[in-house]
Amino acid sequence: MIKLNDLYFKPFISEAEIDAAVQKMVDDVAKDLQDEVPVFIGILNGSFMFVSDFVKKYPKPCEVTFIKLASYEGIKSSEDIQRLIGLTQDLSGRKVVILEDIIDSGNTLEEVHRIFKNENVGELKIATLFYKPEAYKKDFRLHYVGLEIPNKFIVGYGLDYNGLGRDLPEIYQLKTTQHMTNLVLFGPPGAGKGTQAEFLKEKYDLVHISTGDVFRFNMKNNTALGALAKSYIDKGALVPDQVTIDMLSVEVDKNADANGFIFDGFPRNEVQAVALDQIMDAKDSKVDAMIALEVEDEVLVKRLLERGKTSGRKDDSDEAIIRNRIKVYYNETAILKDFYSKQDKYFGVDGFGSISDITDRLNLVIDKL
Repeated sequence: MIKLNDLYFKPFISEAEIDAAVQKMVDDVAKDLQDEVPVFIGILNGSFMFVSDFVKKYPKPCEVTFIKLASYEGIKSSEDIQRLIGLTQDLSGRKVVILEDIIDSGNTLEEVHRIFKNENVGELKIATLFYKPEAYKKDFRLHYVGLEIPNKFIVGYGLDYNGLGRDLPEIYQLKTTQHMTNLVLFGPPGAGKGTQAEFLKEKYDLVHISTGDVFRFNMKNNTALGALAKSYIDKGALVPDQVTIDMLSVEVDKNADANGFIFDGFPRNEVQAVALDQIMDAKDSKVDAMIALEVEDEVLVKRLLERGKTSGRKDDSDEAIIRNRIKVYYNETAILKDFYSKQDKYFGVDGFGSISDITDRLNLVIDKL
C-alpha cells in the first residue's frame, strides 16, 4: 500500500505484467506495419514511460514525437481538452501510430482524431497500453490494446495523482474504501461468539455475518445448498470450504456500504482465511484482527448441552457430536492462530465468566486496535 497526497493506493499490475503487455503490442504493430517506417506519437505527460519502452523494443526503424494534451483534474477526467504542445513535422501520407498510456472516457482520443484529421496522414492507428471498456463512450476504433482494466483510478508507470506517482515502475489502484474495520471472532463451538457478536456489532456499527445463520437459513428453506450443509452439520463435520466461501462472499456483497464486518464461524481453516483476504482485498479492505474466545472443553460441552434443550439443534443435543465438533475445531481451525499471529493480528480473550465480563474484555482489545 502507498499513500499519495491524501489517498491510498494498492498494488494492481506488476512491472513484469506491464513489460509483457508492451512486448505483445510491439509484436502486433511490427507485424502489421512490416517494412513501413511509422511515426509513433506519444500523448504527454502520461505516456512517456510507455513510449520509451515501446520504441526500445520496436525491432525496425521508426520516428518518435510527442504532443501534449490536458484532460485530468485530480482523479476525474475533464471534458475540456486543451492542445498544449502541437506537432512540428509534416505527416502527410505517413503511417501514424498514437501511443496512449490509457483510454477511459475517450475525450482525449476524440481530440486526437480532430487534430490529425487536418494533418493529412496516410493512416492513423490507435494503441493504448491500458483501456477501461466500462468508461469508454466514443466510437473510435482502438487498433491495439495492452490490458483491459476496471473503471478505477490508477497511478504509476507515467500516470499520476496530482503530480505524484508517475515514477513508479508498476501500477497501483485507488483504494476506495478507506476506513473499514473487519474482525474475525474466533473460538470453539459453545464459546459464545454469536452472543458477543450481537453486542459488538451495535457498539462498533459493524455487520455480523454468522456462518451458522447463513446455513440455517438455507436449511430452513430447504434449498439444495441447505440440504448439503445439513448432511455435514448433523455429523458434527465442517461444510466443504468452497461452499462456505461462496456463501460468505455473497453476504459481504449484500452489505457494500458497511463500516466493517464481524465474521463469526468463518474462516475455519487456512484455505478459508486466504479466501477471506481475497474477498476483503476486492473490497479495498482487509482483516484487522482475529479475536479468539478461549474456553475449557468441559465448559463448552456443558454449555452446548444446555443450549440443546431449547435450540432444537441435533448437533447441540448429542454429546458425542459435540465432542467431535470440538475435536474438529482443534484439528483444523485452531491452526489459524498461527496464520493470524504471523500477521500480528491474533488476540486471545478469556471466554469464561458472565456475558458482560466477556464483553468488557473484548471491548478493551477492540478499543486498543
